[in-house]
Amino acid sequence: MRRYAALLRGIAPSGPNMTNDKLRGVFERLGFAEVASVLASGNIVFHSEVTDVASLELQIEDALAAHLGRSSRTMVRDHRELRALVDSGPFGDLTHGRDTYLTATFLKDPTAAPRVLPTRLDPGTHLVRYDARARAVLAVTDNSDPARAREYMVWLAATFGKDFTTRSWLTVQRIVRKLES
Repeated sequence: MRRYAALLRGIAPSGPNMTNDKLRGVFERLGFAEVASVLASGNIVFHSEVTDVASLELQIEDALAAHLGRSSRTMVRDHRELRALVDSGPFGDLTHGRDTYLTATFLKDPTAAPRVLPTRLDPGTHLVRYDARARAVLAVTDNSDPARAREYMVWLAATFGKDFTTRSWLTVQRIVRKLES
């Protein structure tokens, strides 16, 4: 059995159908094993015999729409991809904080890799690198100015459409720990 994390875009825990127990229920109805949630923001870990990630993503998206009435882009990553990303230490000695908000933006389409990644979008956003294995754009933003954080999200949407989801680096690390527990 392979270990996976499903990163769901646009899942707000305040939504009536978006509680962790309902989300886990959808994954359990799909026949996945060892289903667990990580935080309350659309992160589900599970085990499956299926090795076709695109097929898993489609299954999950269809099931979320059918059972919860909610469409959500789903990015599935294998435990090994996420472990390698964390082990690569992309942020060096930086500590996650308000003015050094460390993020990983996961892309759905494996062909959407940026050809050239600008190092700076604005004075408050530094793009660290693109990790091809995890299909993730790694960035440091200064969230002490909310406008800067919005500018980064606008750039992501203009560059990748809606087929991405962003997680804080702390959340990525929690997901990996949950996959290993």
